[in-house]
Order: sequence, then C-alpha cells, then structure tokens
Amino acid sequence: MNSTRKKSPPTRILIIYTGGTVGMVMDDATGALKPIGFKEIRDNIPEIVKLGYEVEVHAFNPPMDSSDMHPDVWVELAGIIEKNYHDHDGFVILHGSDTMAFTASALSFLLENLSKPVVLTGSQLPIGEIRTDAKENIITALEIAAARKGGKALVPEVCIYFDYQLFRGNRSKKYNAEKFEAFYSMNYPPLAEAGITIKYHRTNILRHPEEPLKVHRKMDPSVSVLKIFPGITPATVEAVLATPGTRAVIMETFGSGNATTAPWFIASLRAAIRKGLIIVDITQCDGGAVELGRYETSRHLKEMGVVSGHDMTFETALAKLMWLLAQKHSKARLRELLETSLRGELTNA
Repeated sequence: MNSTRKKSPPTRILIIYTGGTVGMVMDDATGALKPIGFKEIRDNIPEIVKLGYEVEVHAFNPPMDSSDMHPDVWVELAGIIEKNYHDHDGFVILHGSDTMAFTASALSFLLENLSKPVVLTGSQLPIGEIRTDAKENIITALEIAAARKGGKALVPEVCIYFDYQLFRGNRSKKYNAEKFEAFYSMNYPPLAEAGITIKYHRTNILRHPEEPLKVHRKMDPSVSVLKIFPGITPATVEAVLATPGTRAVIMETFGSGNATTAPWFIASLRAAIRKGLIIVDITQCDGGAVELGRYETSRHLKEMGVVSGHDMTFETALAKLMWLLAQKHSKARLRELLETSLRGELTNA
C-alpha cells in the first residue's frame, strides 16, 4: 500500500513597497536620487526566487519619500495587512529609514493581537549601487517574516531589521545617517541577530496573543512637542502649551525627567494640566528612563500630574499618544494606559 505524504503549502509573504532609498536610482541629468518601481528592485535581487516563498507585492504608486509619511498612511498600511492577513504568513514593509521607527511604532499599536511578523526594512544605499546594503536587508527580512516553529511565527510582532540586527519596532531609533548600522535599541535587547544563521532570542520576543487580530483605524495627530533647553523662555513654553487644537504634549526633559524649577515654568504646566492637557515626560537621552520624583527638579512635575513616559522613545511616545487620543478613554484611563506597557514599548518600574 503506497502512502503519499501531503505537501505543506508554500510560505506566503507579502511585500509592501512604500518607497525610500532602497528603491532609488541616480538621475544622470540632475545627479539626484529618484524613485523606481518594485520590478526594478526585484530584478536586482534574483535570490528572492531561491528562497522558495510565494512572494506577492503591494506597491505604492508613486513611491513615497519617508519624510512624507503621516498617520493616514499608517492606518492605510494597517488596512493592507488586515486585508491580506489570513492569506499570508508574514509581511515585509520596504520603507525609508528616516521615519521607519515612527511607522513601526504606530503599526505596533494599530495591529492589536498580532500573531504574524511585520518586518520593516530598507537601506542606506540604493538597490542599484555596488555596495548596497539593500539586498542583505531584504533577503533576511523575508526569512524572518517566514520563520515558523510548531506552526507558529517565531516573531509575532512589528519589528525593524537593519544591518544584521532585528529590533522591536517600538523600541527602535535611527541614530546614524551614514553607517549601514543605522538603528539601535538602547533600552531593549535585539530580538534576533543574523550571522551564518539567524539567532532568535526567544525570551525577548512577545508571546503569541490568545485573541484574534484587531486592527485600529484611527490616529489623532493633536500632539505638540516641548523640548526643554537651558534658557527656554516663557513665551516658547506658552506657545507650545497653547497651540490650537493640541490635546497632548510630549515634553522632552533632561536626564531622568528633570526640568527647570522656575516658578513661571511650573505655573504654566500646572495651568495647562488643569485645562485638560495631557503632558508626557520623556528623556532627551537615547537610553535610560524617566523617574519622576527622583530629583527635586522633577518632583513638582510628578505632583502636578505630568505623566511618566518611562523609557519610551520619542517615536513611540508620539505614536502611542496619537493612537490613544483617537479612542474614547477618560483622562484618567488615558493616563493609566500611557504608563502601561501595551506592546512591549516600555519597561514598567
């Protein structure tokens, strides 16, 4: 009696091509970089076929520079993933590096109960350059998006792959405009590292959710930013706090959350909070966390109701605020959620 082994279906990956340096070529006439379509990118990476995956592409037309990225596009990306979620095992988003951490952070909140990899990647050099980093980044991102064990994805979260390192998306920050090693994650270790093999650090990766995917479709950009600096004036602070339409302010402070204790500054913040403004305190440092009340210079902030951003990056604080503001939470609940880790974006004290 002959027995036939049933073949497992091929791994299906969706590449979402938004644009960015990865899809640029030099314009001979002007010397400037100009965008190309995904076909030209695929022509430069014949190795994709050797992976053996079924790869489909959703390409933005025209491709967009990541400097033009905005919340409406984040919602659009979440919708594309939702539409293709059940037919694909993983997703790779080709994206400009300048705002990649913002997009990754936003998607981590928009895609609740994510159980499949969403890997953002790109390059520092265009795909057509001889020394481009695009090929390795794209090929390895595809492998990570396809990686499974026991029928489940190895990395069920939104992440960024760049230069042999896989980071949690909402923990990542672009720190260098020239090195291939463009990103780092100061407050959280890598999810995986690529060498001869891809080594996954399982204890650093989010657990698989028990509930089905829930996609959120709203972001509220009513957020302003107040960066504290020596010599900041009352007029500057008031201009930010009183910006028309602002519902929340990200306040970038010194060290572990410290700011001037000048009476006019304390009075301005206190008045703004009484009027209903949410103020989130994050550190200007790339590493470390806000600890309100640790020093005298932050004790007043804690007492008046400034929210601690703990060790969130600026990119994540912005995305999380926009996402939470779009929901119908009470002020008390919103403040509570801001200080709670929802997608592994912060370390609770």
